Amino acid sequence: MHPIVKLAKDTVEKYISTGESPSPPEEPTPEMSEKAGVFVSIKKADELRGCIGTYSPATDNVAMEVIQNAISAATQDPRFSPVTRSEFGELEYSVDVLLPPEKVNSSDALNPKRYGIIVRKGNHRGLLLPDLDGVNTVEEQIRIAALKAGLSSAEDAEIYRFEVKRYK
Repeated sequence: MHPIVKLAKDTVEKYISTGESPSPPEEPTPEMSEKAGVFVSIKKADELRGCIGTYSPATDNVAMEVIQNAISAATQDPRFSPVTRSEFGELEYSVDVLLPPEKVNSSDALNPKRYGIIVRKGNHRGLLLPDLDGVNTVEEQIRIAALKAGLSSAEDAEIYRFEVKRYK
């Protein structure tokens, strides 16, 4: 298990068990010392169980982003009830570290397997990670990100693409 994924798992288990969040590692890996947005995804039996993240850095480094977002994914994703101790053995974790987004002017520049997207219009913003099960076309990706932004369509919206480093 990659150290970033182990940090997410250990964070959830400590927080759910004790109500305390762990400290970042004393000797973080080079990836943990960078500044970047991070998404933590939790799955159970290959089904999403929680996913929360930041598209741009909200803390000092990736390690702190992982800790903060792992707790949120386990306890604050509005689509799911909080994770319980009895589930620990059944959970799988992945962590996506986002590279800086770049604006695109055409859907030809998108690829749902390679790039995540951000759809932005006014104060509305929706993000969809790359390479998600069931999202096979650019059109699906844009439609879902627009819905997440609270928009009925992406018409007149700005679209950004980004790559991720995915750790499992």
